[in-house]
Amino acid sequence: MRKINLFLGIAFIALTVVSCKNEKETKAQKSIDTYVVYVDSLGNLDRVLLQTNWSDIDASYQTKTSEAEIALQDLIDKEKAEKDIQASKEKYEALRAEMAATSVANAKQRVRNHLFGEGKISDDMNFSWVNKDNILGVYQQFVDAAEKNKDTYTREDWDEIKLMYEALDSRKNTVENEGLNAADNRKIAGLKLKFAPLLTLNRMDAKSTEMEKAKE
Repeated sequence: MRKINLFLGIAFIALTVVSCKNEKETKAQKSIDTYVVYVDSLGNLDRVLLQTNWSDIDASYQTKTSEAEIALQDLIDKEKAEKDIQASKEKYEALRAEMAATSVANAKQRVRNHLFGEGKISDDMNFSWVNKDNILGVYQQFVDAAEKNKDTYTREDWDEIKLMYEALDSRKNTVENEGLNAADNRKIAGLKLKFAPLLTLNRMDAKSTEMEKAKE
């Protein structure tokens, strides 16, 4: 009778260990599956929503990645789960690169809107709307906007401003041949004299600030 009880006791313990192990593996697999589904769902979200909430999304992703990697240790057969996690990481990194590129594009458009007005200049760099009658006003708005927002611009912003300024100057050369009057031309020259040191000094300052931050 004692032998039977001992056998039953050992069998119960073994069954309990197996049950706990199965439960642990099931929970681990569920955690990994949740991680995979989470990353897949991010790819289906509206891009504006993603961009707006990217900081929170990235923080959540880092937490879920850690949870999945911890759960991986509770699996006996890890090979498939490791591949699933790696595939999800690659999907996320592609999404991160897309968001970074979008962020840069949005920043450039924001600067263009400051300088020329909402939607006047986009990636096509079309300045055909600038003519002999409005070019003085375009220069005035450009210089005023740069001066007003100079303390908020980054080094990348100033690089974009320089590019836009050179493009506007190129358009001016065309407009001069279309009959730009002498009075407006003189006023534009004065605005250019005002803008040149503003661009040089603030662009240099922004670069210095960026370098200091990089050292930190």
